[in-house]
Parts: sequence; C-alpha cells; structure tokens
Amino acid sequence: PTDASTGIDLYLGVGGAPEGVLAAAALRCIGGQMQGRLVFRNDEERGRAERIGITDLSRKYDMQEMASGDVMFAATGVTDGSMLRGVRKIGLGFETETVVMRSSTGTVRWIRAVHQDGKKFHY
Repeated sequence: PTDASTGIDLYLGVGGAPEGVLAAAALRCIGGQMQGRLVFRNDEERGRAERIGITDLSRKYDMQEMASGDVMFAATGVTDGSMLRGVRKIGLGFETETVVMRSSTGTVRWIRAVHQDGKKFHY
C-alpha cells in the first residue's frame, strides 16, 4: 500500500508523457491510483500525436493503460529529494540510495549502497 506516513493524499502535476508513465509504474507497485491526459504546448506536438495514431487528443488514460502487466520500478537519487537522498561522497567512495518496487507482489526494497571510488570510477 501507499505510505501513510508521508501525509500526501493527492498529487497533481503537469509533465512529459515519459514522466507520466514512470509515475504510473511506481504507483501501480504501491497500490496508488492515477489518471493522465496529454497536454500539448503547440500545434506541432498535436500533429506529432496524430501522426503516431492518437485520435482523441483530450482522452483521459488510466494507470493500467499507462503501465500494464507485471511492472517493476527502480529509482536512484541523484540529488536530494522528498523520497530519496542524492549521491553522497564518503571517504574514498560514494553512497547511493535506491528504491525498487514490483507490482505483482507489492514488494518495496530500499537499497543503500556504498561504491568504492578506486574500483568503479575512472576519471
């Protein structure tokens, strides 16, 4: 289930279609819900949608349409955010925080990894 400790009941936003699909995938994994609609900034974007076969430009898509089947979602923080810490330099290496989720089981894994600088990164 979703995380009641966040105090978040509803999230609204506007973003690109790829970001909407990623959000739908993550929400499917934790029992959330989502609807989305394509928002076009100009006629060129509308034309591109029509060329790939989208005929109803104001259609509302449900979460299952945006992320169907057995969905796995993974995200690693690059900069600090509300869900994940960003990459941190520690000693001679780096620390990352990742969340991995699966829709079929509802499993959510939090991974804190330490990457040794000299063994992975060549710069």
